[in-house]
Amino acid sequence: MGKILRLLLFACMLISTSSVFAQKTITIKGKVKFPYNRFNMEIVERQGFDKTIIDSCKVKDDGTYEFKMKVDKPGVYTLDCQKWQSVQFWAEDEDLEINFRGEDTAKIKIKNPPYVYINGGPNNEVMNLMNWDGYRGYQLMIGVSQGVYRIPGIDDQAKQEVSGKFYDMLGNESRARMRFLAEHYADRNSVLAVLPSLRGEENEELVQQVLARLESKNPNYAPLLKYKAEMAEAKAQKERLAEGKVAPEFSFPTPDGKKKLGPQDFKGKILVLDFWASWCGPCSAELINVRKAYDLLKDKGLKVVAISTDEKEKDWLKAVNAKKMNDFVNLRDSKRVLWNLFNRNSIPFILLIDPEGRIVGKELRQENIYEVPSKLMK
Repeated sequence: MGKILRLLLFACMLISTSSVFAQKTITIKGKVKFPYNRFNMEIVERQGFDKTIIDSCKVKDDGTYEFKMKVDKPGVYTLDCQKWQSVQFWAEDEDLEINFRGEDTAKIKIKNPPYVYINGGPNNEVMNLMNWDGYRGYQLMIGVSQGVYRIPGIDDQAKQEVSGKFYDMLGNESRARMRFLAEHYADRNSVLAVLPSLRGEENEELVQQVLARLESKNPNYAPLLKYKAEMAEAKAQKERLAEGKVAPEFSFPTPDGKKKLGPQDFKGKILVLDFWASWCGPCSAELINVRKAYDLLKDKGLKVVAISTDEKEKDWLKAVNAKKMNDFVNLRDSKRVLWNLFNRNSIPFILLIDPEGRIVGKELRQENIYEVPSKLMK
């Protein structure tokens, strides 16, 4: 009921402020060096894991493309280049030129496209900086994985532990850069794109300062009102999922498809819920600690429920076998429970559930994955 009331309130605010932002039409154009004409260019709106195609167009014979985008909702959108590259941009009142390399023309094709720069205005300057951080973070993650893999004389478990330490360091560095953007670009509307990466009590004061600065410019700015409504819902969600609260119920099919299971089916057991994906390096690093917890405590009744967020079933099943996870309870989050129930859009996300179904540990990482349940089961 509380969530419904908050959404109704937000809808009323949007109606009352509908005249604040008049719909604009912006031009988004550019050139694709190596077109891959099996697919179109697409403008996509994302909400959590869900996406909506706003518009699409073909690449012309000379490699150029052009959109006339009607912007009735300013905010972050994704421009997808024929399934080979994509870039996030801020749509409001800036015409944009975005050029892409396009298809990987190498004999051995790998999905690691180059950075995409947006020629635009002040709002998309922030997006360029944010996108660059994401691009460099991904490149460094690949470099860490390859470098650690080549270290002689240590086993796979030790390699994953070393990789995990590096991934955590890269994550901390990225959050520091996002704080820098929030501090120094708080006068740009697109700073709202940065704030979701700064959730957490340690950043709350900074986030409130940024929101206050935006509100002083335009208190009825629709994306600002939307973000504040989402923050209110996230806060309420956090309280509903606080330690000591009963975990929400959900069910997904097992790999053989013969039955559906969820945490409610394991009352009386201590559960480690591990949201992961086959493509997620940090998830693989944390899997070592999940495995250690299971091997140490399975005889005392510990169960691991590993919930993949892979879009493709074949990727999920291949990873389950490759990572030797068949002794876990394996499920796939095809309905996006991670987003809808836990208000999360990042992984790994690891929780601990007690025999009564209550949450007793959240955001578990590294040694806490096995130390927290060990203490609980003494």
